[in-house]
Amino acid sequence: MRIHEGRGTAVAAVFLAAFLVSCSASPEAGSDRKPAASEQPAKVADAADGAEPAAAEPAAAEPEAQEPLPTPVEKVRDAFATLQATLGDTCTPGNCDYFLGRVNDELTGLDEAMKADPKGPGHFKQPLAWMSALQETLGDDTSTANLEKHRSELIGVRDKINTWMQDHPDDYR
Repeated sequence: MRIHEGRGTAVAAVFLAAFLVSCSASPEAGSDRKPAASEQPAKVADAADGAEPAAAEPAAAEPEAQEPLPTPVEKVRDAFATLQATLGDTCTPGNCDYFLGRVNDELTGLDEAMKADPKGPGHFKQPLAWMSALQETLGDDTSTANLEKHRSELIGVRDKINTWMQDHPDDYR
């Protein structure tokens, strides 16, 4: 597009002037509104002169601290799926600590999911009893040495739960 000299130059000058005025003017000039925090320039301390950063201004109406929401518990079907993923793995040299730790973690997650399930812990009575007995056997010691010592119990509980769940497909589909 070519602007003709004379009239086109004047029109272009008017548009340019309007643009510059609109860019430099405050959207609410003359308003008593305080600028939002995102509109205020950032205060940066000069690290070279060792100046301390400015103290944050207290918020006018800051809500009281609330307790964090509880972490949602995994669904039984999802926890069971991750436990099933361990069925093809075995305790091989160099992998045993990972494998046993994973089986233990997956059983713990399934235990929590079953206890939180809307069907209630009574629906999962046998698997919860097996996992409870395993936890009593392991105690608080989830070290590789202790998991290795109780490997047959750990794998046995995993396998019994897998069999039990296969008879209850409505719990994992």
